[in-house]
This record gives sequence, C-alpha cells and structure tokens, in this order.
Amino acid sequence: MGYKVEFTLVNGMHDCVQTPVTVELERKGDFKSIRLINLTTGETIPCQWEVEGDKILLSWIISGMPAEASHRYLAEMADEEAEAEVEGVDVREVEGDIVEVRINGELFTKYHFGPQYARPFFYPLIGPYGKRVTRGYPMEEIPGETTDHVHHRSFFVAHGDVNGVDNWSEGKEHGWTVHKRFEKLISGPVYGRIVAVSDWTNHDKTVKLMEEIRDVRIYNVGPDRLIDLEVTFVATEGDVKFGDTKEGGIASIRVASSMDVVRGGRIENSFGGINEEETWGKRAHWCDYSGQVEGKVVGIAIFDHPDSFRHPTWWHVRNYGLMTANPFGWSYFYGDPNRRGDYVLKAGERLRFKYRIYIHRGDAAQGKVAEKYNNFVNPPKLKR
Repeated sequence: MGYKVEFTLVNGMHDCVQTPVTVELERKGDFKSIRLINLTTGETIPCQWEVEGDKILLSWIISGMPAEASHRYLAEMADEEAEAEVEGVDVREVEGDIVEVRINGELFTKYHFGPQYARPFFYPLIGPYGKRVTRGYPMEEIPGETTDHVHHRSFFVAHGDVNGVDNWSEGKEHGWTVHKRFEKLISGPVYGRIVAVSDWTNHDKTVKLMEEIRDVRIYNVGPDRLIDLEVTFVATEGDVKFGDTKEGGIASIRVASSMDVVRGGRIENSFGGINEEETWGKRAHWCDYSGQVEGKVVGIAIFDHPDSFRHPTWWHVRNYGLMTANPFGWSYFYGDPNRRGDYVLKAGERLRFKYRIYIHRGDAAQGKVAEKYNNFVNPPKLKR
C-alpha cells in the first residue's frame, strides 16, 4: 500500500535559486514512485530518490526560495510506476570505455576510463552557451589552444606523490589510476550519478597503493551547470603517505585556452584574491576561473565543502589555465621546506574530499559565485 509523508523545509539567510536539495525520510513500506508537491506554492516538482535501508534519500531542485522562507511539502509514495517526467540527466556507458552524460538530450560531458589513459577524466565539459569550457589538448588539438602539460586532461583527479609514486604527470614511470568497476550509473529527472571504483598503482600496475571511490552527481539545472564530486581514498593495502608537493589536485581543471589569464581571463577566490599572484598557494573556500569562449564570458568555480579534508583547501592555480584544489603542498605554498603538508592515511582508514563544480555565465560576480557557494554549504534544512 502507498503512503504519504508531509515535511517542512526551512531556508537560511540567503535566497536559493536552482539549488539541489536532498532530505532523508523514513521508509514505511514498499513503493514504486514518488509524487512531490510543494504545498506552499501548489507546484508538483520533479524528484528523484534512492533507498538506503530504512531511509529514503529524496532529491529535487529548488527553483526559487526566498531567504528565511519555509515551504511545506507532501511526498506521495505510490504502488504504480509514475509517468515519465522531464527528460533530465541521462547517464549511459557507450563504446570505447566511455560514460556519456546528456542533460535534456544535449551532450554535457563524457567520462573516459579506458586502460590507455593514466587516469580517468571528464572531457569535454559543455558550458551554458553550448561551448566547451575545458581545453581540448591532448584529447584533440584545436587551433589556437595551448599544448603544454599533456597530463592536464580537462577535469581529473590526481596527486604527484603517493607512497613516492607520481600519479600526477604522464612522464617516465608515472603512476596509474586503474578503473575497476562502476558501483552505480544512475539517470533521472534531477541528477545523473556515476560511482566508480579504481585502484591507484605504481608505474607498471604491479603494486596497488590504495583504492579510490569517485562519486559524481551532475544536476539538471540550467542554463548553468552543477557537478558534485566526492572522492574517498581507502587505505586497503597498508599506510598511504600523501607527499608534500604542489604537483597535484584532488579536483583539477584545465580551462579552455581562451579563458587563460594571459589571454584576458580572470582568477578570483573567496577572499577577493585576483589572478595567480594573489590566489596561488593561498587557502580559500572557493576559486573561480573566468574568461571568453567564442565571444561569451563564462566561468568555472570549484567549491570546497566544510566536510572536506583540510578545509578550506589550498589552491594550485595558474595564469596559464590550471586550477586545482591541493591541500598537501605546504612547503611550496609557504616557501618554507620545514612546513610540511604530508599526510599519512593509516591502514584501513578513509580520507574524504567533497567539492562542487559550478559552470556559469559571466565572471564570478555576474555568476553570483559567492551566493552559490553559500547555497552549497548552507542549503535549506528539514525542520525536525
């Protein structure tokens, strides 16, 4: 039998616009579909859910909610399958060791995980005007784009010293991130989800260093884009030492070359630092890189969540187009060899990083990056 649950969501001190939200509800029985109604506005809202034990994780996008507002909702759990809702985010594995992600029918990105690559990566990332916002090289050579740093593959996860192994570059005897399996490939009206498990190994893949669980959610917001990235490292093989090096970034992006600061682009961080001179090696809650792509100004921000390791993180961000969150390279960032950012993850333990990638129109001010960051860390909450 179906059943109903009423609940109230309370907003904080800032407006929420196109903000993903997930609430945890008690599961009282079996069901095949959920109809979500905002009783305050009268709207029926596209929603999505996952069941974990006796809990339902119910998600939707808040299109608009004023500061300090409260909205009453009704979730109707039904025994029948619901009719198809909005097209949403489609996630599917295709030929060539690729997972393709489309939002409302339009290509957004592809996750490349084949054994020919040093590590998995997302390419391209398509921005709000339908144009690619990350560099094509080395996946494809595009006239006018730079061809330095072959290992800067669009949007990736890497670190240059893990038990002495370089899993950042693609130079001699570099390490590997070897894809093992997908735990989840989920499509839906609210988000698409990719949960991938990989092994970090030495240069010839004979020694496993640790395991990585990469959990990615791509939301159906538009015309801007939101990606949530959670990376969890598991010390499955014994202690793991993350070495002090600037050559790394758990969330790493190489922007389209036309966005580079040296070509008129702009870097900005949460403390107002501008460009590499004021942002490289500095701690900040977020960092944004903006510039022109085919005549339109677009930006990419990386948000560091308070639950993330060593929040707020340090930034390895360059005027030539690289932006990465790196909490380990202290001796470089502080210019002091005695100030070390090494970290040892003990055998059997886990280390978690949590980020949001926000691809937006305009620069940081026009894209309201500070407000979007606040929506990330202070979303509306379930009233208990």
